[in-house]
Amino acid sequence: MSSNVKLYSGSRKTARAIATISSGRGRVRINKVPVEIITPEVAREVILTPLQLAGDIREKVDIDVKVKGGGFMSRAEAAAIAISRALVDWSKSQELRKRIIEFDKHLLIGDPRRTEPKKFGGPGPRRRRQKSYR
Repeated sequence: MSSNVKLYSGSRKTARAIATISSGRGRVRINKVPVEIITPEVAREVILTPLQLAGDIREKVDIDVKVKGGGFMSRAEAAAIAISRALVDWSKSQELRKRIIEFDKHLLIGDPRRTEPKKFGGPGPRRRRQKSYR
């Protein structure tokens, strides 16, 4: 177990998160706010997922996450990715890595999907304006 501070990044769509992990008492803060009071609750559940999978490792570390960009759900997922990468690297546990990948591989690998840019001739990237000849 290392006691030095390391940085881990996670990103989802346009949200970017940087997690700092160090030995501690199980405190998790997102943008300097304790994770227990993060709203909405859906986002909190997403952030807490890797911590629940980690089990007793959670009580041995403090994690600080800085998140910016994107919407609240993308921010939550980016934070979850950064936290899971930090926990896996800090604990050096292959079993934890396997457990996280089994649960959701995107928690370690990331999700490459992005929004497609809008094209001309319609309101979005694919839909076109309708035309009528009568």
